[in-house]
Amino acid sequence: MVLPKFKIYKTKKEYSIQQWVLFFLLLFTIQFSFASYILIPMDVETQENHLKAYGITYWVLAKNEKVNWLLNYRGGSFLLKDSEEIRKECQIRGVSFEVLSDAKTAQILDEISSPSKNQEAVILEKAPKIAVYSPKGSQPWDDAVTMVLTYAEIPYDVVYDTEVLEGELLLYDWLHLHHEDFTGQFGKFYGAYRATPWYINDKKEAETLAAKLGYEKVSKEKLAVATSISDYVIGGGFMFAMCSATDSFDIALAASDTDICEPMFDGDPSAPNYQSHLDFSKTFAFRDFILEKNPLEYEFSSIDMTAKRKTVQKETDYFTLMEFSAKWDPIPTMLCQNHTALVKGFMGQTTAYEPNTIRSTVLTLAENKVNGEARYIHGIKGKGFFTFYGGHDPEDYQHRVGDPKTELELHPNSPGYRLILNNVLFPAAKKKKQKT
Repeated sequence: MVLPKFKIYKTKKEYSIQQWVLFFLLLFTIQFSFASYILIPMDVETQENHLKAYGITYWVLAKNEKVNWLLNYRGGSFLLKDSEEIRKECQIRGVSFEVLSDAKTAQILDEISSPSKNQEAVILEKAPKIAVYSPKGSQPWDDAVTMVLTYAEIPYDVVYDTEVLEGELLLYDWLHLHHEDFTGQFGKFYGAYRATPWYINDKKEAETLAAKLGYEKVSKEKLAVATSISDYVIGGGFMFAMCSATDSFDIALAASDTDICEPMFDGDPSAPNYQSHLDFSKTFAFRDFILEKNPLEYEFSSIDMTAKRKTVQKETDYFTLMEFSAKWDPIPTMLCQNHTALVKGFMGQTTAYEPNTIRSTVLTLAENKVNGEARYIHGIKGKGFFTFYGGHDPEDYQHRVGDPKTELELHPNSPGYRLILNNVLFPAAKKKKQKT
């Protein structure tokens, strides 16, 4: 028996729903068929993980793809060529992104190029090869740079005195100086920690390494390391340092022709009147500083303002990023990219810099206006660049020896850590001819 055929009738409402679904599917298909770029926004409202966004950018550069760094546009956003692989990687790492059409991308770049906008598009060309100067063994403190590089999934190599003195820095584009003392005074920890096992062991290991490398004193060996690093920068390298590595580096260079170490550090007395024998022409950032002669004091010199911060309270301790012209001063603008101009302060053995000790040729990138201190500075040395950042850990206000490390999963949008990552990407920028 043949069954009768029934015609199925749809209501107007059902037809309407179907038409809208088809319309949105078509719109979605058209949008992605014309989508040519991915924008990684870096503003406070839309980016879920600022720190890992730098890792995505580095990952793209490592694939020999170029990236546009949109200075002062939505917090210093990144513009990438669209691909399914990049979208998936952003989703895996929890990085917010937007897919743009060619027309929208052209509109954004046109707006940025306007003379009335303090914005600029800087091309990042290659992933810089990164070295971290740090002892190979575990230390009783953590290093902010290695923590954020690891969290952002940016690869780096660890080098120390042997590698530096053997000339291996030439293999790298960017060098970070871990919490370090280049003066041979073992971090000025003698007063508080001389009886602790870690201090005794570190001193012994440093003396053993110096002897192995052919130096009679740790101070002389560290001076040779500082000189090699200086040569690396002068030759065109990029150096970034934090905390005590900043001022102790310059102090070691200035004291290259005299002995500033007391007997508990190197076994013999310091040179008489060694302050007058300092040669400030050899330093990078600082001049006319006075050395702290007391070996029991946890301080190197008058460069650091930690002891002058009695009126600065934790709750109100913030520093302000300077504003530069993105089109005329792209380098300091790059280094200051952030989703806020006001950054939460933090301390360290070297917390901040006395402005009177900073060379006139060095740029102050950030300052605590209440205390009149410089927190973040940048300069040129020879063909290279250096950046010094005061403090130890941007998300641990007063990090002490033995304290647990900061878990960056709890601070994925840290403005203080963003400044470190700005410096990591800085060497990737395409070099432009100076306009002045």
